[in-house]
Amino acid sequence: MPLSDYFPFLPPKGTGFVTPEGRPVHAIVAEFDTPAAVYKAAERIRDAGMRKWDVHSPFPIHGIEDAMGVRPTFLPRLVAAMGFAGAGLALTMQWWMNYIDFPMVVQGKSLNAWEPFMPVIFELGVLLAAFTSLLGMLALNGLPRWHHPLFSKDQFLEVSDDRFFICIEARDPQFDPMRTKALLEQVGGTNIDLVED
Repeated sequence: MPLSDYFPFLPPKGTGFVTPEGRPVHAIVAEFDTPAAVYKAAERIRDAGMRKWDVHSPFPIHGIEDAMGVRPTFLPRLVAAMGFAGAGLALTMQWWMNYIDFPMVVQGKSLNAWEPFMPVIFELGVLLAAFTSLLGMLALNGLPRWHHPLFSKDQFLEVSDDRFFICIEARDPQFDPMRTKALLEQVGGTNIDLVED
């Protein structure tokens, strides 16, 4: 039963494609037998201009990101920015506490000496960078996601064993069920099937 039956106030997911039974279409999935076959298919699908699609494999395939045209993420820059922000926050906080709020000479050092601040600067910088990398990775990957429509396909369960799959989502701007199926056939896909939401 679709989520909208439980919560009628939710707007419908809008791809515009539905099955004859009226269920929204999530994607079209195709199966491949070898890593080389899925690699070549990924290059051809990338060249066809598809944007919302993914390759599923039981193990990492060297160079598949280039074959898919995956662009680098901005997560490393975000992590670095938050790490430096944490370090700057720690430096500012300790300087204000030791120099402005409650000045106290410790071991004969000047009130604004930065050397004693280094452990806290390091720890707060690492802490903010670590939380940013974890939460940023989850957010950019759309996680946590408790269920995925691909899990309803029995053939997809073979991806953890010895099969390779390409899934082209219906939210891709160039998605058309017939043309997408024809493209997957041209690139050598077998067991091509529609995935419902």
